[in-house]
Amino acid sequence: MNHPASGDANPLEAALRRFNAAVEALEAAVERRLEVERQEAALAAQLHVLGADRARLADALDGAQAKAERLEGANDEVARRLGSAMETIRAVLAAHER
Repeated sequence: MNHPASGDANPLEAALRRFNAAVEALEAAVERRLEVERQEAALAAQLHVLGADRARLADALDGAQAKAERLEGANDEVARRLGSAMETIRAVLAAHER
């Protein structure tokens, strides 16, 4: 004996299964999207840190270049003075030998 209600139950059960599958697929898609957003936020934070590091390193490089230029200037001045002192010593020795 076939009840009309049981004939309606199979399509209803099939529809419920499709609905549940669709809800699960939607939940999975939402979770994937949330994970992508978390990864994007993490990458943005890393990019910010790298930008700050780059700025800090650029400042340090500018400071090091300025110091190197000062040292080069000091080195040139010392070399000039040393050359002048050597010429003076040679002149004194030459005068003393006469």
